[in-house]
Amino acid sequence: MTTSTNLPGHPAVPNLSEVPGSILGRDSAVTKVLARRSAAARRARYSTIKIWVGAICAGVVVIPVVLANVLPLPDPIVGQLSESSLPPFSAGHLLGTDPNGRDLLSRILHGGQTSLVIGLLAIFVSGLVGIVAGAAAGYFGGWVDTIISRLLEAQMALPLLLMLLLVVALFGPSIPVITLVIAFAQWPEPARITRALVLVEREKPYVAAARVLGLPKLSILSRHVVPNILQQVLVVVLLLLAQAVLLESALSFLGAGVQRPYPTWGGIISDGRELFVTGKPWLVTVPGVAIALLVVGVNLVGDGMRDRVRRAKGDQA
Repeated sequence: MTTSTNLPGHPAVPNLSEVPGSILGRDSAVTKVLARRSAAARRARYSTIKIWVGAICAGVVVIPVVLANVLPLPDPIVGQLSESSLPPFSAGHLLGTDPNGRDLLSRILHGGQTSLVIGLLAIFVSGLVGIVAGAAAGYFGGWVDTIISRLLEAQMALPLLLMLLLVVALFGPSIPVITLVIAFAQWPEPARITRALVLVEREKPYVAAARVLGLPKLSILSRHVVPNILQQVLVVVLLLLAQAVLLESALSFLGAGVQRPYPTWGGIISDGRELFVTGKPWLVTVPGVAIALLVVGVNLVGDGMRDRVRRAKGDQA
């Protein structure tokens, strides 16, 4: 017969012999097979698969683009009209040539450098502006939140592509202008997510403790609140890279991007669109595939990282 020690006014404490063996460190009923089949384990595997597949898709495009200046490629600007619109696997031209006789592979890789540089600079500027504005709106509230929120609403109400075309037409289609235009179009997204996360963080006990200790508001925000949300915001900023590349390609396709003869993905597609229906589809499909691989790869990597960040935050909670 088992006994337990009872004190007046306190609940009964059971004897250790009555405690289930799983609590005492014995073999659990949850086996490794069941753990692998759990929903959390499946989500972890899916996020890993998405990250790997996305990294492969993006790497197929990014690595050759980065190495374009050291690879033995023909000049992407100068061509020979006698070699106009050669099909893929022609002598000396792996992916063929464009209507002006320029090597298509060289133009795609060098054009990718332009698109990636503009995209990376744009997400850096938009991410920086969005994080600062969203953090200020979420933490300080009041008139600061009102002004920034109204700016966000006004920005999101404007037709995106028409606004970009108007600004480029006013200031000229140079790389700095296109970068700033795309950054201006993208800053609301990191600002909104930052504001929402800061609104949650500012109510937590560690922020109240910092206030009690007399730390300045800016110090609390920059040294304590922002570092706790930065990982989640950076995942959103990474996802903006795909949108930035698409916007730059759209502007170049419409003639408002980096001007010819310098190659861009949108410009290459624009040059070959008239010959697409005449039996020369590689002039459009090859750069289109490069854009699609990069966009899909970045989205998969960002989506997988977002799943991991959410799972890590859930475990901490």
